Amino acid sequence: MARAPISRRRFLQGASLTGAAVRVGLPPLLAMLNSHGTAYATETIPTRFVLWFNGNGIPERYWIPAETGAGYALTPCLAPLAPFQRDFHVISGLDNPAARIPGPGNGHHKSMSGLVSGTVYSGRGSGGPSIDQLIAAKIGGESRFRSLQIGVCQESHGESIHRNLSWSGYDRPLPPEMLPHNLFDRIFGAKESAWLGREKSVLDAVQDDFKDLNASLGKQDQTRLDEHLSSVRDVERAILSLPPDYKNAQEPDPGGDVKDYPRIAKLQSDLLVHALASGQTRVASYMLTKCQSLVRLPWLGYTTLRHHDYTHTNADSPQQQRILRDICRWHVSEFAYLLGKLKSIPEGDGTLLDHCCLLYMHEHAEANPHKNSGLAAIVAGHAGGLVTGAHTKVTGTMGDLFLTLANGPLQANLTAFPTADQKLPGVIA
Repeated sequence: MARAPISRRRFLQGASLTGAAVRVGLPPLLAMLNSHGTAYATETIPTRFVLWFNGNGIPERYWIPAETGAGYALTPCLAPLAPFQRDFHVISGLDNPAARIPGPGNGHHKSMSGLVSGTVYSGRGSGGPSIDQLIAAKIGGESRFRSLQIGVCQESHGESIHRNLSWSGYDRPLPPEMLPHNLFDRIFGAKESAWLGREKSVLDAVQDDFKDLNASLGKQDQTRLDEHLSSVRDVERAILSLPPDYKNAQEPDPGGDVKDYPRIAKLQSDLLVHALASGQTRVASYMLTKCQSLVRLPWLGYTTLRHHDYTHTNADSPQQQRILRDICRWHVSEFAYLLGKLKSIPEGDGTLLDHCCLLYMHEHAEANPHKNSGLAAIVAGHAGGLVTGAHTKVTGTMGDLFLTLANGPLQANLTAFPTADQKLPGVIA
């Protein structure tokens, strides 16, 4: 018996008690696919792009693999990615030439603007649009959100260039949503005092639409939809269980409570995956820590200094290198969590990760000297023939990598990027 086709863009819809619209996106369902189950009946499976950023640089000896090719050994910093070694590609040797052009600002200001936009720091912010926004302008227009900007750790020096990863143009930041409460409300469409008091769920508003849809689905799709909605409720409960002060976007007092950022990071990743899986966006930026990050890290046992201070306090000593190793391993562990979530969601004849391109980067290579050459990045996912399971050392720029990804798996057809001169070999099969 043929399944009734369901649009990829279908939402469960309803209204809150106050009449506000509520929209809950659907996961990839078999009823959306063609007869072979390999593509959506009304459109091809879209490719998604996630730009992931961590502040400061890395301890190269603990981060960059010594070997190249497919047989490389994971370094201590990359160890959390062991379950996904066939799902990502380490690329090193990248350059950020715009960061060395004379102009205003310190090494972090210049590096950040040069990294995300290939332009010189303006004195206030980025000198041009960031790569995620150039891509979003080409592929994001038919989604509910052309792009999403997500953040986690709030501590920074406070300037616009520190706080923002995405830029729509010269000195025009797109601030990340730092609070799971607000990101949840944005994705699902409304806020009710009853939900905040844990008396009701956002799912209550779409029960009638859910019952109608569920009756038309096959058993496998019913199970998949039930699991999807259960995960929405799990995230909702997790957000509601956060301490009350976690609803405020402000840096903790010097002697006060430090937010549980690993917990917040996972909630933000869960919400991002919901948005990607349900077709609400194809492009997102994820700023785990700020540029020139000042985050404190009690969950790692490091409370004496902030991250940026650790990068410049006897930074070459064995003890400090080990501290930086542990900090960067935490960064990678959060990225690994996101990959695991993407890989857990079936889509077509594969998973959501198979249709994603994720790019993980820092503002510097070795942290202490603010090194802008020899940068290392991770490209993850299997969209468009991405090469995975290898470490490749290249001769090229971050701009070259951006343009290679944009015009390869993402099919954004960008004509240029300020620091790009070539297509990098070995990135796409």
